[in-house]
Amino acid sequence: MYQKILVAVDGSVQSEQALDKAIKLAKLHDASLTLAHVIDLRNFSTQEFTPQSLYDDAEKKATKMLEEYEEKARRGGIKEVQIVLKSGNPRTQLSGKLLTENNIDLLMTGSTGRNAFERMLIGSVAEACVRHAPCDVVTVKDGV
Repeated sequence: MYQKILVAVDGSVQSEQALDKAIKLAKLHDASLTLAHVIDLRNFSTQEFTPQSLYDDAEKKATKMLEEYEEKARRGGIKEVQIVLKSGNPRTQLSGKLLTENNIDLLMTGSTGRNAFERMLIGSVAEACVRHAPCDVVTVKDGV
């Protein structure tokens, strides 16, 4: 049924739970798995001057996280795993561009992520994905 699954990860417990379920589902459907993280550039725009080293550090941490998750997926029996690291607004990247560029037919995400305050003000990334994604979306609840 599903051939290309993308799971959005941010290092939160909820995104790791989504990853675990995505691995199981990809194995069940013999699907490829894309692990995606978006460095939220809006976090850097609140400062008048952001040293390149701050972005470089965020990119380094994100790459390490994605590589660890890639290894976990491979150990879980997924043959075709790809990692994608982008920067920008996670809501727009994960609800549209990344999905169409990679011909994704299922997006999996945690129901909540790392930024509870922002979610309270303008809604979650998961909510934006459910509303705007051109494919099926599964949101994984904490502890389920």
